[in-house]
Amino acid sequence: MAVYIRKDPLEIPPPSEKDWLKEDEEDFFLQDPDRKRDALPQPFRMVNKLVMLVFENAMEIIERREMFREVQNLKVQPTKCFPTAEFQVTGRANCLAVSGKYVFVGLSMGLAAFKVSDCKEVCAWDAVKTEICAIHASDLGNESHVLLAVDEMGLVWLFCFHKGGFLLVKILNEMEDISKRSTCEEVVLSPGGDYAGVLLQGNTKAWLEIYQLPKDYWLKETEKNPGAAAGLACRERRPSWTSAESPVSANQVDAKLSLPVLLLQVKPPKPITGSSFKSPLDALKKVDDGSMLGLGYNHLIKDSQWKQQEAIFRSTYREYLEAEGVRESKEEIPRHATFHFLLPSRILQVGPEMKVQPDVPAGISVHWDGSHNLCLYLLNRPLKEKSDSDPKPDVVWPCAAPIACSAVSSCSRYLALACEDATITIWDKHLGYPLSVTAIVEERLIRSIHFLRSSAAVSNETPCPGTDSVCPIVQLLVLCTDSSFYLVKAPRAGKSSITLLADRPEDPNLAVSAVVPVLAFPSAALVFSWDGTVSLMNAATSQIVYCFSTPPSHAVASSWQPVFIVDGVNQCLLLRGDRQQNTDALAQSRASHSTIFLFDFNSYPLKEAFPKEPDLPLKSLQNLPWIERCNIFLRDRQQSRLGLREQLPEYWSRLQAQAAAMDKERQKVKGQKKL
Repeated sequence: MAVYIRKDPLEIPPPSEKDWLKEDEEDFFLQDPDRKRDALPQPFRMVNKLVMLVFENAMEIIERREMFREVQNLKVQPTKCFPTAEFQVTGRANCLAVSGKYVFVGLSMGLAAFKVSDCKEVCAWDAVKTEICAIHASDLGNESHVLLAVDEMGLVWLFCFHKGGFLLVKILNEMEDISKRSTCEEVVLSPGGDYAGVLLQGNTKAWLEIYQLPKDYWLKETEKNPGAAAGLACRERRPSWTSAESPVSANQVDAKLSLPVLLLQVKPPKPITGSSFKSPLDALKKVDDGSMLGLGYNHLIKDSQWKQQEAIFRSTYREYLEAEGVRESKEEIPRHATFHFLLPSRILQVGPEMKVQPDVPAGISVHWDGSHNLCLYLLNRPLKEKSDSDPKPDVVWPCAAPIACSAVSSCSRYLALACEDATITIWDKHLGYPLSVTAIVEERLIRSIHFLRSSAAVSNETPCPGTDSVCPIVQLLVLCTDSSFYLVKAPRAGKSSITLLADRPEDPNLAVSAVVPVLAFPSAALVFSWDGTVSLMNAATSQIVYCFSTPPSHAVASSWQPVFIVDGVNQCLLLRGDRQQNTDALAQSRASHSTIFLFDFNSYPLKEAFPKEPDLPLKSLQNLPWIERCNIFLRDRQQSRLGLREQLPEYWSRLQAQAAAMDKERQKVKGQKKL
């Protein structure tokens, strides 16, 4: 009997289009029992699926937004506050600054000064026909104010405003050769007008310049020549000056006051490279006294060791680096920095030969983009070091991750650092130790941090720089890049806490464009959204209590970058608004004038929404005797140690477990060597 034997192994034939699973046709007889419609062939069935999926997703988004709108309508709407006064300025208002009883407006063509009380124009300066993009002002006393203005070309103009007139002192970064001219990236004016910081950027490098302003000499010189400001005010609108030679001629004609003195020129830290020292003794010679941490330049690691370590690291974690898409990148010198002026404290030790005033800044804190180090520099440096073009930092604070942003409290006692790993540290500069170390669990990117006024230490007087305010609870408002809010509470005794105030908004129009604290009220902050709303938030309850609205005929100008200023002295908000018109009419009106709206906080019942605790008044340690100050210091140290004593058993158990694990590993290695 013949038997057929298959020579080739049995294989399953590849599927064809007829064998595909047709999920759409399973219920087709229910939808079309008479078979009047023909089934779509491929690839039209796939196109039909994608189109239907797009429509379904669109309907889900629409339904979600409708539900969100209904929920918002059911919520208690905050009380709307309309402006108490308004005034118009000639040209487009780009920036605002408040000093004393004056408000200064940076226009598309010069500067203008108005009185806060009656909103009347006092003086205008448009001699050189330049657009002012940023402005900072500080009160010097005796009806004098110092102004720093940055124009569209990046030039920094230093003015002294005295009795209704602008006096041009100097253009800080003026250069005769245009190719060598540097542009200004940021300007900071110290409270009181003693110092000014200018961050400059050239073609290939960036640096920070710190100037000392001779305000005492300015007050004397303006008193000796009271007609200088009036004479300048008459010459400010001369149309004969041209834009090509106006900066030089204006600087030569109007330079009647003493010029500022350049104190420091801080450059960004260079990348750490291989050591050039031949022995440890050569490296120790470069170290001053070894009492502080440095930037890490004086080491003994060679270039070959750096390369070998990099090769070992990449070979060990190759699969992880390839999955993350990490490429080799050379370290670049940073070109942007954040800096603050600091009052005297324990972290800035000044020698006995230097005179220090409690209300005058004694140093600055600087951190460059992508850097782990916070560098502190003294402003009252010895004369032999003033000529140094690249001074070394007096104090270096290394962090575990690059510093994203920083903030200093209004009393300059507390300093907060936020790193890129979402770690937030609050330092008490007067006592010299960290008050709180917290982290956001979600590891969101932090955009900005702001100190709020604590409700447990509120007095009728607004805290001012120079007072040593003792706050039982320090509050820090944290804004993330996804528009979520967090509140960090750091008590002087006990553990700190972090609370989520508002999560990421689902509506893109509710994204936050700016946040600014309102020190006139406890736990108060202004929140500017992309849809043009200006809300007053109570961070203690995470509720929007009031909403500052412009008239229906106007809208907040540049809602993604609003032009505003909060006046803590006069307790008011100044906000620019533009008239709502069509595109052509709006383009013409922008070039003609802008409207500034004034919201007086005293005209609204805001104090009822921000209650205070009268049992804990705000005190200044500087006005107390030394015995009471020492008692307060010892009591604070004892309370802080009570919190550490509770954590010592946990730390000790961890240390014991780690020591036992290391001992076990050591015994294991010894046993392997014996074998």
